[in-house]
Amino acid sequence: MECSQSLGLYQIPAAHERIAPHIHRTPVLTSSTLDAQLDARLFFKCENFQKSGSFKVRGAFNALLSLPDDVVARGIVTSSSGNQAAAVSLAARVLGISAYIAMPKNAVASKVAAVERYGGNIVWVESDDQIPTAQEYDATAAEIQQQTGANPVHPYDDPRTIAGQATCALELLQDVGDLELLLAPVGGGGLLSGTCLAAETRGPAVEVIGCEPEMADDARQSLRAGRIVPQTDPRTIADGLRTSLGEHTFPIIARHVADIVTVSEQAILEAMRRAGTGILMAPAEPRRKAMTNTCQSSIRSVKTKIAAVNARPAWAAILTDNTVSYQLCRLALLLTSQTT
Repeated sequence: MECSQSLGLYQIPAAHERIAPHIHRTPVLTSSTLDAQLDARLFFKCENFQKSGSFKVRGAFNALLSLPDDVVARGIVTSSSGNQAAAVSLAARVLGISAYIAMPKNAVASKVAAVERYGGNIVWVESDDQIPTAQEYDATAAEIQQQTGANPVHPYDDPRTIAGQATCALELLQDVGDLELLLAPVGGGGLLSGTCLAAETRGPAVEVIGCEPEMADDARQSLRAGRIVPQTDPRTIADGLRTSLGEHTFPIIARHVADIVTVSEQAILEAMRRAGTGILMAPAEPRRKAMTNTCQSSIRSVKTKIAAVNARPAWAAILTDNTVSYQLCRLALLLTSQTT
């Protein structure tokens, strides 16, 4: 059964109810500066204000709360460059579960500190290169599982994780109303596939767009090829987007995502500069549906799809953690539209 069918639209609200006591309902902010630059209404779901610093805590809590007591008693193991590691460590501490985390030796220091602060047990991934491959992550996690008996919790390719991540877009759509475009980052695809499932509740009017770095564009290649193209040599500042799509996430993305667009490293850095020098955001107000206009966007492959009647389009982007990795990839896509 396809993951989207097994999850169903009704299980996402159930996941939201399950995890609600343990997460923040993060704000949706707007920027008049960006609205003016793009001639569009933009809404930002600010998961950088989420517990543990990213959306990952949604999937972590839903996965752990869905496990039987006899399973979690043995502890859990996951692999992550940082965000999933911190999220699982926090969720495990709150629920009284031992957490073992396979992490790369070059993980960002602040993310390592977060895992240690939340009580996660770090096991370093041995790698032949600076950036571990998915196979090296999996091998380390498997070794931990063999030694400890801990239950594996996949960082993204698990229906329970996907359902948890879907609650982010569910809240966004509840708070803002109808949208034309919904943009989300894609690494392994947990958030993007969950976003697709949440958007189904609004029907085909919402187009979901995946965003990833040019230097780690396996998701775009996979969508074009109709099969998973493994991530082999990601060289991007967006460290959370260096993973490959999974067997659960890819079919959902292939079926529902309108397109996947990429952002250059230069654009990501430029977005960081702009974000740090005066982009002001304010709380969003609920709004009704706006029909689509010619959207001045660097999403050239999507541009022809969204040319329609004369009104300002409504777009939303999910800012997914409190580091350069995710926020700037998303902002770069929006901010470079006037120059590309």
